[in-house]
Amino acid sequence: MAVETMTTPRSNLPNEYTNVTAREIDFVTRFNRNWDALRKILGIMRPIRKAAGTQLVSYKANVTLADGAVPAGAVIPYSKFDVEKVAYSDITVEKYAKAVTIEEVAKYGAAIAVEKSDDEFLNQLQTKVLTKFYAFLNTGTLTSTETTWQRALAMAKGRVLDKFNQMRKTVTKVVGFANILDFYDYLGDKEITTQTMFGLTYVENFLGYTTLFLLSEPDIAQGTVIAVPAENIDLYYIDPGDSDYAKLGLRYTVQGETNLIGFHAQGNYNTAVGESFALMGVELWAEYLDGIAKITVSAS
Repeated sequence: MAVETMTTPRSNLPNEYTNVTAREIDFVTRFNRNWDALRKILGIMRPIRKAAGTQLVSYKANVTLADGAVPAGAVIPYSKFDVEKVAYSDITVEKYAKAVTIEEVAKYGAAIAVEKSDDEFLNQLQTKVLTKFYAFLNTGTLTSTETTWQRALAMAKGRVLDKFNQMRKTVTKVVGFANILDFYDYLGDKEITTQTMFGLTYVENFLGYTTLFLLSEPDIAQGTVIAVPAENIDLYYIDPGDSDYAKLGLRYTVQGETNLIGFHAQGNYNTAVGESFALMGVELWAEYLDGIAKITVSAS
């Protein structure tokens, strides 16, 4: 295909433009890879693309069985199955920006002033999504109090399995969340291998859990265990590469089939700063609120 007259080939662009583009691609690629890895650990099948303004809802399901002792020839009564919708906030586009001054580059060098600030920017964006997810998990309605931390772990898993059995839904994996101090208090002097990914500490195949995430307060309080089936977790996102945004003259670099984040970098000559802009709408969610167990350990 012939190149249009006004099109500038990538090879002819000044180095500063190609460097910025490479930085944008690196940022969105790392963000997506991190979330793809977490999605696999959590057991989420595939992210779900949502339109901006879509309302996020969870459900509470209840089944009341009718009397099964039905006389011969009598009409068999229906069991009652109720699903209560619990609406939360909309999934919206979130906008973020940061700036690095020319003085900071002169003082620290680009490797620190630009690259390190990009790393922290990315980390903070990921943390924001996870923090909202932890707050949501703490609203789980399968609750009870147990006498020991190990028993709390067991009953948390048992309660979500029981709930999904009642709904005749299959559970293949159960993911747990616990306070890291409770975990090491339980271990004592025993050794166990933990893993870390973008600031998250977790252990795989622990006491029946596919993955047990080890968090700190305020994400999860000491003496609290949360369990949720992998089948109950969804990842919703708004595509920052939506063509409607481009009509506003806004160009964000995205990557792959699942565009979880858009990123754009540019220089502002008026203020002599390097500006970075991120656009995203990512939410971790559970379909059934009563498919989340939150178990506490009694003070005694």
